[in-house]
Amino acid sequence: MVIFLGLCLQLPFQTINDLPVHQRISVGERLDFDLKLPKFLAHHFEFTIDGVKPSTFCLGDTTPVAATPGQLDVQVKLFGLIPLRHMTVSVVPEVRVIPGGQAIGVMVESEGVMVVGRSAIVDEKGVRHNPAAEAGVELGDVLIKVNGEKVETESQVRDLIDKLGQDGKPLHMEFKHRHSQEIYNTTIKPIYCRETRRYRIGLFVRDSTAGVGTITFYDPQTKSYGALGHIISDIDTCQPINLARGKIIGARIEGIRMGKKGLPGEKMGVFRGEDDISGNITKNTNCGIFGKLTKEPKNAYRKETIPVAMAHEIKEGPAEIYTVLQGDKIEKFAIEIQQVHPQGRSEGKGMIIKIVDPKLLQKTGGIVQGMSGSPIIQDGKLVGAVTHVFVNDPSRGYGVLAEWMLYDSGVLPKHLSGRNSEKNDATRNIAC
Repeated sequence: MVIFLGLCLQLPFQTINDLPVHQRISVGERLDFDLKLPKFLAHHFEFTIDGVKPSTFCLGDTTPVAATPGQLDVQVKLFGLIPLRHMTVSVVPEVRVIPGGQAIGVMVESEGVMVVGRSAIVDEKGVRHNPAAEAGVELGDVLIKVNGEKVETESQVRDLIDKLGQDGKPLHMEFKHRHSQEIYNTTIKPIYCRETRRYRIGLFVRDSTAGVGTITFYDPQTKSYGALGHIISDIDTCQPINLARGKIIGARIEGIRMGKKGLPGEKMGVFRGEDDISGNITKNTNCGIFGKLTKEPKNAYRKETIPVAMAHEIKEGPAEIYTVLQGDKIEKFAIEIQQVHPQGRSEGKGMIIKIVDPKLLQKTGGIVQGMSGSPIIQDGKLVGAVTHVFVNDPSRGYGVLAEWMLYDSGVLPKHLSGRNSEKNDATRNIAC
């Protein structure tokens, strides 16, 4: 009898153990955990919800509706006595946004200048030196000040090093470490370079990045937007760019390089200027770039707002994306959501998607660079955005959840978040 009872309860115990510790629902939505247990077992598991009347209900019965924003403490008990699971449910206001799909040019200027390479300096006697490497400067470190002067551009750093080198002065340099983000100071003596005929310290630095991406959504009331769906990193060091200034403008897609196994494709676009779309960039996070629009897009696939789905609403199955393949025309294409990973927020990888639309596969081979940020729509709701492609299978890739993007954009309050490029190529490198 004990063995029989244990076997009967094994499935429901495992199912309840898989319930998320934290979950979010929208105002007006039913609190339904959809456990799909047999009815004769469901009535032995009781939910207790603080602040909701009635305060208890059984699985399979009518579930309560969240009436106001706030936090709910939920407990699951066996026979109403034995606690099995404790959860926190955040009730958030329903958010409606206009889905994007527009191609944009993304231009970012980093805080200070980033070290993207090192090179030996050959002096007038033919001896090779690399003062920066000897001082412990690493790729991805960010140079902030030289002799107390804040640096912002590559040319400024180059000219400053050469001038101080001619004066015979050592350089007191302030860096931010690539890994720890801690500030460190070092002293470096410039060496006269026989090849370039100026003083150098053996570094290549970069101050800006530019590329093509896609808008995911914008809020017509607050003018807030989200795009890309992933963090902008330096193409050489793969380190996230510490944002100083940035903006987005309209772009036009002039061609597509198809993706193949082992070789990601890309959209080839040109920037159209600020007459079409314009906005600033205030955040660069694992879930995308965010800011305020100063000029809203003229073109849209859907001009009316649609609801944003919370993580638990996203299901495996059919969905669609909006993106531009030619010019500025937004088109809809069929995809399939194959897996949902609500725990993948730290990397911005919340779902695995597969392109199934024959037209899109024929033109692009699947997911290509420049498609990042393309909104994913399921059952009339914005559920996420395209982010990364699987290099060995261009038809498949990752998507970020729209809910996560809303928190990073500020459209949803942080206290309800449950937590206390694209190919962006450099415009140039300058040797210092």
